[in-house]
Amino acid sequence: MQRGRPDEQRREGRAAESAPPLYTPEERRRRDASPWTLVQGILAPVQFLVFLVSLALVVRYLWTGEGFAAASVSIVVKTLTLYAIMITGSIWEKEVFGHWLFARPFFWEDVVSMGVIALHTAYLVALFTGWLTPVEQMLLALAAYATYVVNAAQFLWKLRMARLASTAEPPVAGDLATGELEPAR
Repeated sequence: MQRGRPDEQRREGRAAESAPPLYTPEERRRRDASPWTLVQGILAPVQFLVFLVSLALVVRYLWTGEGFAAASVSIVVKTLTLYAIMITGSIWEKEVFGHWLFARPFFWEDVVSMGVIALHTAYLVALFTGWLTPVEQMLLALAAYATYVVNAAQFLWKLRMARLASTAEPPVAGDLATGELEPAR
């Protein structure tokens, strides 16, 4: 069942058709065989839940002045989950595309991810060195979170376009063991 207005569906469908496929048949086979695909599928929503809790704690601190320690711990946990998803994501990218980072299909997402990591790391430096005041630390965390939201939206958009494109592609048949694939007839 498709959602959204018909004109939105047509626009998204055209965008998916005009973009190069996200995966070649061989890359799709490697993606499906990789245990890191499942790890990414688990870590992404976990990281998002950690983000939501942390965001609430940061906003609470900025609003009331209370709960600095809880907000700080939550940002550290969010940063650690970010590092985990970035490390495992680069392993996944290496297995699927042959590059640790900046593979063609996810180049811009990886570029923005570097900004997300830089801001989260800057927060850790500020927290552990006292480089910024507590309010400034929380504002830096909000900047990191805003960049994270942009990055998450990039990935969700890319995956949506890939899903739309895959519904337009003919099914693939052949021998996966030998890699000899051809469009199904």
